[in-house]
Amino acid sequence: MIRSMTAFARKDVRGDWGTLTCEIRTVNHRYLEPSFRLPEAFRELENRFREELRRKGLKRGKVDISMRLQSEEQAVQGFEICEDVARAVNDAANHINRMLDNPAHINALDILRWPGVLSVPEQDYSAAREAAVELFSETITELVSVREREGERLRPLFEERLATMGALVEEVRTRLPELLAAQEKNLRDRFEKARVELDSDRVAQEMVMLAQKCDVAEELDRLEAHISEVTESLQGNDAVGRRLDFLMQELNREANTLSSKSIDAGVTRSAVELKVLIEQMREQVQNLE
Repeated sequence: MIRSMTAFARKDVRGDWGTLTCEIRTVNHRYLEPSFRLPEAFRELENRFREELRRKGLKRGKVDISMRLQSEEQAVQGFEICEDVARAVNDAANHINRMLDNPAHINALDILRWPGVLSVPEQDYSAAREAAVELFSETITELVSVREREGERLRPLFEERLATMGALVEEVRTRLPELLAAQEKNLRDRFEKARVELDSDRVAQEMVMLAQKCDVAEELDRLEAHISEVTESLQGNDAVGRRLDFLMQELNREANTLSSKSIDAGVTRSAVELKVLIEQMREQVQNLE
């Protein structure tokens, strides 16, 4: 299964406690690197969310997770006032004022600012946390589906280029005997032009050296093997990004060697075309999981 590392998913859920929104964005990265922006009440869920990412099969990518909770108006609770503390503060203030020549007036806000007088009752987020866990799982499932759809869109690109590369390799292989024969004729013509007496042993030695220098059969074999390996990898169910990245490097190495050994403009063109196709695939492979 081909999966892209670039994707986005968003889901919402509503309850008596308010509206919860989860957004997840992923981009390419060598490893799995999640980052979380969660409401304070959901901080304890971060490790659970990390495990869910792995359980859903995410192997690579920078993952940005954002979760927002918007409370309903009726869910917002009022303040709690500790009357005992408020009375104590007021009594203490009045006592001090009686000792002063110019007592200052104390108002209600002054008392409310005193630590322990005013408090916000702790809200029960248990239902919201349960909803957050389910929402996160659903959003990750959607994200994986998007990554798979994006990856599958790239399949025709790979298949088309692999088919073209295979045809180029076969074309070069088919032309090898013709190229060697042309080089032998060219060698004999050079000897004759220089009016050098042809020595069959000398010609044979020169041809052996020339054949060794321009023999690209091994490079063609490796190119075919790597093309087959890429094709098989695209059919698998595991994450293939790193493997394909390595295979792109190997393909490029063989194409470079083919170009350096070329004794014909046609072979050179084929090698250049191979390198262009490999680079086009390599750019897309960088986005695969």
